[in-house]
Amino acid sequence: MLELTRRNFLYSAIALSLGSRLGSAEDRKLRIGVTDWNLNMGANPDAVPLAAQLGFDGVQVSFGRKIVDGKMPVDNPEVIARYLSLARQLKIPIDGTCVDRLHDNGLKSDKLAPKWVLDSIRLTKALNTKVLLLPFFGKWALQSKDEMDYVGNALRDLAPEAEKAGVILGLEDTISAEDNVRIMEQSRSASVLVYYDVGNSTIAGFDVVKEIRWLGKDRICQFHLKDNPHYLGEGSIQFPEVMKAIRDIGFSGYANLETDAHPNQLEADMRRNLAFIRKVMEQAG
Repeated sequence: MLELTRRNFLYSAIALSLGSRLGSAEDRKLRIGVTDWNLNMGANPDAVPLAAQLGFDGVQVSFGRKIVDGKMPVDNPEVIARYLSLARQLKIPIDGTCVDRLHDNGLKSDKLAPKWVLDSIRLTKALNTKVLLLPFFGKWALQSKDEMDYVGNALRDLAPEAEKAGVILGLEDTISAEDNVRIMEQSRSASVLVYYDVGNSTIAGFDVVKEIRWLGKDRICQFHLKDNPHYLGEGSIQFPEVMKAIRDIGFSGYANLETDAHPNQLEADMRRNLAFIRKVMEQAG
């Protein structure tokens, strides 16, 4: 009971300190959130107060990979209620979700994958948010036209449920912007968009500024910003040009930091990267 009282006091203090920041965030078209897994709090509601404490405009929630009784860890009414309560109390949105179980059962061929996507659509709606990230990495990375066609067809079957729930399915992968658009077109749904990760696309050899401008605001649902293992601004990615491109296409929504942190420096490193990207945004105008 004492621990709960202390937590409630802490959360109230955080909420009071956020008033002016939230007011300015609402005036910005682009808002900066953070992934719960980079806070080392994947599928953990305590990521919400930490994100708020660090000054982020939102937090992206992962649903977890350990399956119990056929469900992902967040697929629990009490857990959902906890997320919603903290987000409301601290006035920080859950800006999106991620079905990280696809790292184990990939959508490009695993027959279990559609179940996790359908469950995640339901959970995304329950969390009062709209963007659900679908990852394609590791052995589940898209490497051939046949695999991309398979995913496009799978999404054609899944998209009607997303449309009914008002959820966007965001493709995050290592393929080109053009290949992503071909999958979108094959899905035949406006609910399938690109989740653009500047770090992944840079490593894959693509010109991220050119791709962002080519895709435009209507084909991108959200961004991940990172240049791991470096601090933002200290690696190869030219973030002033990236942020200028995001501004120029008229994108409004969330860009989530997916930045690594040094051991025992998580909060300091997150604040450093957040301060950097906000400064770049101000300079971009």
